[in-house]
Amino acid sequence: MLMVASFVSGFTFGLGLLISGMVQPQKVLGFLDVFGAWDPSLAVVMAAALVVSNAGFALARRRERPILAVQSLWPTKTDIDRSLVTGAALFGIGWGLVGLCPGPALENLATFSPRVIVFVVAMVIGMVLHDLWAKRHTGPVWREGMLPTTADG
Repeated sequence: MLMVASFVSGFTFGLGLLISGMVQPQKVLGFLDVFGAWDPSLAVVMAAALVVSNAGFALARRRERPILAVQSLWPTKTDIDRSLVTGAALFGIGWGLVGLCPGPALENLATFSPRVIVFVVAMVIGMVLHDLWAKRHTGPVWREGMLPTTADG
């Protein structure tokens, strides 16, 4: 049942990206071009996503436990640290240069665009390098047992 729920969630997310235009790099870059030909339409998409996700989180927090899991895995990190700022900056740079973030990039693989393929390959290489770095780094942020989880971001 968890696999079915995951598939339906992923399909719904992908359909939302497609309908909203988030898979069109030109539309995203137009939204980011605040000093040029700014296209504010994606602000409506982002606002709607915040409303829907906040409602979903509010409903989920009322439950004692999730429907398809043993326990809820709510984020525990609340501090703004170097790792968060660096990750956000890298995400923003990639989004601003290419007009895609990971979800839309994976959806755009269906176009077989060389530009998208290069972006996804670079994204995967970055993820692998990060994981290798995190396993080798012994600083206080990345000690054993402190690696970020899906719930922590």
